[in-house]
Amino acid sequence: MSEQEKPGVPLAAPVPVPVAVRRAPQAAVPTAPVEPRFRTAHGTVTAEPFGWMTDRSDLRLHTYLTAEREHYQAAVSGLAGLRSLLGAEFAARLPTEEAAVPWRCGPYTYVEQTRAGSEFPQLGRRRNGSAAGFEVVLDGGTAAAAPATQAGAGSYFRFGVCEPSPDGRLIAYSVDFTGDEVYELRFRDAASGRDRPDRIARSYYGCAWSADSSALFYVVHDTSFRPCRVMRHVIGMPQAADKIVFAEPDARYHVTVGATRSGDWIVISADARDTNEQWIVPAARHDAAPRLVERRRRGVEYFTEHLGGPAAGGAGPGRFAILTNDGAPEYRVVTAPVEAPGRGNWRELVPGHPDIRFHRLDVIGGYLVLSCRSRGDPFLRIVRPDGSHHDQHPETPAGFIEAAVRGSYDAADVVVSTQSLVAPKWWWSVDLHTGKRTPLRATRAPGYDEAAYVTRRLWAPAPDGEHVPVTIAYRRGLRPDGSAPCLLYGYGAYESCADPRFSATLPSLLDRGYVYAIGHVRGGGELGRHWWQDGRLAAKRNTFTDFVAVRDHLVRAGWAAPGRVACRGLSAGGLTVAVAYTFWPDRWAGVIAEAPAVDLLNQMLDPAVPLTVNEYDEWGDPADEPQFRLMRSYTPAENVTDVPRPPLLATGILHDPRVMISEPAKWVAALRAADTCGNRILLRAELGPSAHRGPAGRSASLAYEAELLAWVISLTGRPAPRLRGDPSGRGGPVIGVIQWPG
Repeated sequence: MSEQEKPGVPLAAPVPVPVAVRRAPQAAVPTAPVEPRFRTAHGTVTAEPFGWMTDRSDLRLHTYLTAEREHYQAAVSGLAGLRSLLGAEFAARLPTEEAAVPWRCGPYTYVEQTRAGSEFPQLGRRRNGSAAGFEVVLDGGTAAAAPATQAGAGSYFRFGVCEPSPDGRLIAYSVDFTGDEVYELRFRDAASGRDRPDRIARSYYGCAWSADSSALFYVVHDTSFRPCRVMRHVIGMPQAADKIVFAEPDARYHVTVGATRSGDWIVISADARDTNEQWIVPAARHDAAPRLVERRRRGVEYFTEHLGGPAAGGAGPGRFAILTNDGAPEYRVVTAPVEAPGRGNWRELVPGHPDIRFHRLDVIGGYLVLSCRSRGDPFLRIVRPDGSHHDQHPETPAGFIEAAVRGSYDAADVVVSTQSLVAPKWWWSVDLHTGKRTPLRATRAPGYDEAAYVTRRLWAPAPDGEHVPVTIAYRRGLRPDGSAPCLLYGYGAYESCADPRFSATLPSLLDRGYVYAIGHVRGGGELGRHWWQDGRLAAKRNTFTDFVAVRDHLVRAGWAAPGRVACRGLSAGGLTVAVAYTFWPDRWAGVIAEAPAVDLLNQMLDPAVPLTVNEYDEWGDPADEPQFRLMRSYTPAENVTDVPRPPLLATGILHDPRVMISEPAKWVAALRAADTCGNRILLRAELGPSAHRGPAGRSASLAYEAELLAWVISLTGRPAPRLRGDPSGRGGPVIGVIQWPG
């Protein structure tokens, strides 16, 4: 929808909640055993009464987490009716069948689809040029129900990779049945529908086929869950015969592998947070030794794609197109000869621009497709072979656009998709030369009227004078009169962008008169590389003050009622909302911290914890005393105090390899132990198969979302009592009732 209200549209009354919220029965609040452990760092001794929880083999941990889950279930039992109503609304908006736009690989055209009654996606195919329907060659539902080497098959399932071979004979795919992101790699014979005997017991994301389909490159992660090696498996050989193609000894670096869109080259990348280097292997000679493109240099990144060559009908090996920040803070594109791709031979093709961040490079034939952002707005820049370009923008303001990852290298067009918080996804074909956009397919949400909703971009002033972009959505006719409840989402780390994507669940909030907001705070990448730099390491506090500034702006501008704002964040976003809960408790009616990294300092102090060393460039290395003290100043688990706080719902997943369940468990136990104010604190501990982002499958995902939104509505659907602090919520200090330590 356009940013401006359309005149003449009558005010639509919010949908009432016809289900009464029953008072939950009183349940015993779990009490965790206290067993002090002491941490000494930089002359500071810290007692940790619940430090024993980091030992997952301690039987007391499972007992305590079970008690927490039972307490949570009892506390939210009164919301059962509302959960059921929300779940029914969500399901009614889901299309019976979903399918992406088909894409071509070798002699076949493939499509990813979810059919009626299925929880998991399928991969279908048909021979190029055929008018027949798509034949299912890999069914996620069948794979989820089949016996597996991992325990728990049938209750959780997710694909890791799913990649057809160039000749179409095989499908390489990997499966996870617990949520711990340890995937078993398998090979499906597409003609027979049966798996080959080849199985790789442990693999990670990313793979690439050799040109002759005889070998697959894949990634292996170590016991600390760091992807550290690229292996080569020859079809028909046992796993023991697989060869190490590349191994990265430096724990700061993660390894990935993939193929260029042309299929001519396999690219291995070793990536730290702001530094990388890449190695190339010709796909036609899969046993060749990897060749370095350019050695790693601190603070320099580059990403290699193939421009021209036999796959595009050209003569010779072509050139590489390389996206890099070498000489351009917001990135530029250079070219280099395939025979000598190092920096000394780089020639600028697309210069950098201080106001445009080039995030990703795709090459289709002789055209470059650049994924870009300018002032928070995503767009695509398509560069013609002569250097001229045209830009493709989302269909609506505050929308999102992206190019399809898969597709033919020698095509004359590129498939792009557009969507927004209120507009379901559309797929389009864009002529690479002319820029003409032709609609291909739309996602239909049954019973959903896009015209009934509005999305727009706001800018919230931060304490240091920066302006933070905010994307909001609401039902058409809602006026910013300061009465609406609001759910605010935030992330703010790793230069990741919180993109405004459509969800079939969001209208249930908007129909109840809510404003939904995404605060694009520093630490993310929405405003370019500097936006990340200003929200990491020594500048990390900006993430948190930005988030609260967004809330305060929504209230001051009348988009949110002072006592009816809840916030939500996952993982690093869970840390963001947990810091807001810790230092600005008066701002919130409720806080949802999903798998929150709330014990960050202890994680960074222990290199054995999964993914820790690679995180030093994001959060800091606490071996350095100033960094230790800065991290200690904001880490929620280090700053537990006894003050009135809003209701808290934290989640934790036993099998989560990214945020150990001990982090939210220790935090909740410490908050409870310190509390004399009667604060409402819940821990939703998931002890069965589940992943960092929650359950898998359409039904389980919708049920989980209904749980969380029912909890939000129960707190914010009516005015909530105000905590002490800023009495108006409109003009108070950016720092709330709790000040930063020191």
